[in-house]
Amino acid sequence: MTGHPTEQTWVALLRGVNVGGVTIKSADLAQVFAELGFADVKTVLASGNVRFRGAGARATLKARIERALRDRFGYDAWIVLVTREELAETVASFPFDAQDAARQPYVIFCAEEGARAAVLASAANADPPLDPAEDPVAPGPGVVYWSPAKGRSLDTPFAKAMARSRSPFRTATTTRNLRTLHKILG
Repeated sequence: MTGHPTEQTWVALLRGVNVGGVTIKSADLAQVFAELGFADVKTVLASGNVRFRGAGARATLKARIERALRDRFGYDAWIVLVTREELAETVASFPFDAQDAARQPYVIFCAEEGARAAVLASAANADPPLDPAEDPVAPGPGVVYWSPAKGRSLDTPFAKAMARSRSPFRTATTTRNLRTLHKILG
């Protein structure tokens, strides 16, 4: 018996938007999602976050959205697509002190398990080795949690490992601050 997928709330996290020369206005981004037939489209901040309602299989929706973004904005669009419930679970599972004002609570979303494994391997093999007090990293379902000190998100051993241009996971991950994720869930 085949049924129609039920409509649910999804969150699309776009990689590389409004950085590196790819500029997309929130109104234009929302319009693309509306033109795809999605309901309750809401963009959050100007960093490529879209919450919307729609029905369909994740892989099909992801492919449709990426194709529409490529066609409309002329860049190699890539997104992570999660349900609102998955995002809420990811936020609730943040393993570090999210209220620590001296730290940046980050979640690195991975497009596939191989990317997540590569990120974790990079953390395990960082040179110099990660100091868990300075550069805490922990796995989560489909994500890697990270909580560097404020002002250090570019120069810790883990940050340097993530920034290497030849790293195999660089184009298969997108990072969000936990505060942004709370706004998306809003």
